[in-house]
Amino acid sequence: MKTSNRKLEHLRICLEEEVESEYTGFEDVMLIHKALPEIDFNEIDTEVEFFGKKLSAPLLIASMTGGHPETKEINKNLAIAVEEMGIGMGVGSQRAAIEDESVADSFTVVREFAPKAFIYANVGLPQVLKYGVEFVEKAVEMIDADAVAIHLNFLQEVIQPEGDLNAKGGLEVIEEVCSSIRVPVIVKETGAGISREIAMKLKLAGVDAIDVGGKGGTSWSGVEVYRTNGVARDVGLDFWDWGIPTAFCVAECYDVLPVIATGGLRSGLDLAKALSLGAKLGSSALPFLKTVVEEGAEGVKVLIEYYVRGLKTAMFLTGCRRVHELTRTTIFVTGMFKDWLELRGYDLAKFCRSREVG
Repeated sequence: MKTSNRKLEHLRICLEEEVESEYTGFEDVMLIHKALPEIDFNEIDTEVEFFGKKLSAPLLIASMTGGHPETKEINKNLAIAVEEMGIGMGVGSQRAAIEDESVADSFTVVREFAPKAFIYANVGLPQVLKYGVEFVEKAVEMIDADAVAIHLNFLQEVIQPEGDLNAKGGLEVIEEVCSSIRVPVIVKETGAGISREIAMKLKLAGVDAIDVGGKGGTSWSGVEVYRTNGVARDVGLDFWDWGIPTAFCVAECYDVLPVIATGGLRSGLDLAKALSLGAKLGSSALPFLKTVVEEGAEGVKVLIEYYVRGLKTAMFLTGCRRVHELTRTTIFVTGMFKDWLELRGYDLAKFCRSREVG
């Protein structure tokens, strides 16, 4: 029950404490207003396809919870909302349910109430290193998943009192999973971001997509600060804002692998900026967690509407009738994001004109 109880403790901290880091990079991105958009707002199409599944909008509810009896209702309500709204979601780490089948229904409830939605399974790389491909297969089978995310959370692990600090052989085991598993494999960071160099290695390993999980959303170092004390707590505070901001990650990785932009997306405008930088989808966790606890499935549906309406508004004001057209728009970048792109050798003028692949 240690893993299960820890999941509930994490949930409580995220709901009750300040856990977000600062700066996503989207603050330094401006979409250029088009005074004559020459399109009909009502004809804007936000539908996309991802791994063979159609989504009504390029939005996922990011992996959050499961693994404790008290989380079942949360996942049920999230599933009801994504099914009705036509988007997708990930489940929280399934380790607890693989270790203890009595809490498996906190995950299986998702497929029960979202039979047609895009749902991805979720396991941690430290557990895959310990237990191998079979561990991943169990997670996929548990929820009849459309894809599986292997999450990288070593920042959290190194601050967490119970953290698993062995990262040896990680790339090799990811490659083994990719060559063995029947569903697409997503590698997912959990708040510290993925650089281009790592994205290239993941592509060579056979990974199908990456969720960059950049800095600017929930800080898992920050979460663990509330669970520890002494020197460990002080180190956790030092690393609260550690990581690569989400926008930076998207810009670096969009032409390497399909990108899910997670990390501080708090509006449809943030989502539009992520898509304009080259992401295929965006996702968010913390706002949906707080909403589902307070307002249930109906509140989640309203929040989804908020994101989609904001996305459509940004598309209308930049003259984009379809989502992929956002990458063809001219953008303006400033501040640290501009400095980062220049440091990394990007032709800034060319990048600002288009991020279209192919």
